[in-house]
Amino acid sequence: MIGRYTSPEMGRLWSDQRKYETWLQVETAAAEAMARAGIVPMEAARDIRERGRFDVARIEEIEQVTQHDVIAFTTAVAEYVGPSARWLHFGLTSSDVIDTAQALQMREACDVILTGLDGLMRAVRARADEHRQTPMIGRTHGVHAEPMTFGLKLALWHAELARDVARVRRARETISVGKLSGAVGTFAHIPPAIEADTCRTLGLEPASVASQVIQRDRHAELLAALAITASTLEKDALEIRGLQKTEIGEVEEPFAKGQKGSSAMPHKRNPIGCEQIVGLARLVRANAGAAFENNALWHERDISHSSVERVILPDSFIALDHMLRRFTRIVAGMVVYPDRMRENLERSRGVVFSGTVLLELARRGASREQAYEWVQRNAMRSFGEQRDFKALLMQDADISRVLPRVDLERAFDLGEQLRHVDDIFARVFEEVTV
Repeated sequence: MIGRYTSPEMGRLWSDQRKYETWLQVETAAAEAMARAGIVPMEAARDIRERGRFDVARIEEIEQVTQHDVIAFTTAVAEYVGPSARWLHFGLTSSDVIDTAQALQMREACDVILTGLDGLMRAVRARADEHRQTPMIGRTHGVHAEPMTFGLKLALWHAELARDVARVRRARETISVGKLSGAVGTFAHIPPAIEADTCRTLGLEPASVASQVIQRDRHAELLAALAITASTLEKDALEIRGLQKTEIGEVEEPFAKGQKGSSAMPHKRNPIGCEQIVGLARLVRANAGAAFENNALWHERDISHSSVERVILPDSFIALDHMLRRFTRIVAGMVVYPDRMRENLERSRGVVFSGTVLLELARRGASREQAYEWVQRNAMRSFGEQRDFKALLMQDADISRVLPRVDLERAFDLGEQLRHVDDIFARVFEEVTV
């Protein structure tokens, strides 16, 4: 997916240049740790630090012969380091370098995602505050339920995004581990202290135990966190798409001047940004499934996970980074139609207050079953005859005998329905209420 959908920062993290930079970072830190322990000559570690560099094209040229990327890498670096290169990669196996370096890349990529989440949360918070008291109809099963506010819908998004942040942070910690324990994890050629020293230099934790590789349950946890975050954006984008339907018309994603919606129909303003986000979420979710498959390897390691990770790690991070940036722009620029929200709320002629009427009748002595029957029959008449629900209730002798007119009027008070909105905002955004 590296291409026009990639932010410069995320694209750089998953470039071949950055991959080899992290490999060299690990090799250098390991050489210096071994030099401090007296395993490698100090001047050799210095040469690796000062002279160690590479050319991507040269690595690719060597790999055409060796058919082994790490050998191609070390050979290319050795051409710059000179005689001290015999201490480069000393006592290490390929996965010591690849897995430890990949942890550095994943950690950096998580930081980019967390920055994106922070920006989206700020955009959602701003729109939630703007529409805290904008009334609209809530829908369950796609059908009018009870009144709510558009701000509450956005507060719900914000709360879930906060959980996504927590999940990505936990996954970042889980994958921030390195290993230099050798071909089967026994430290046969270098002691555990070298691994600990190297990881400390790199800001990683050493894996308590490893085979030839860091165990892939860690990567599966990371991809699961990314997939859940993508599903949050998918859900929110799907909501905008639903509210943008012509028959509803309450919200639209931004449509820029000069933008075209259809080659055949000049009138079209389609929610293509939200549709793209929904589509990309499927990709990230599928990649998480592949990460679960990568956990089961033969014995101490096979290579079946390697080709998969070369796709699913960069693609998942790049896709989610793009989704976050695009959805942030959509949220910041989305057009909200409060008048249409009010019109739709009133379209069902007041039946959305039926639950409150039911409770008021029960409060004044009617059995719940009897009250439900009275309220439902009038609701069905309202639907069938297209008549005002409150007027029907006022004409119903059973209801008027139990429920005074003033109390019936109060049951239809929108302010009563929404009186706890500020309390909910206080909980979501940890506001201090006076």
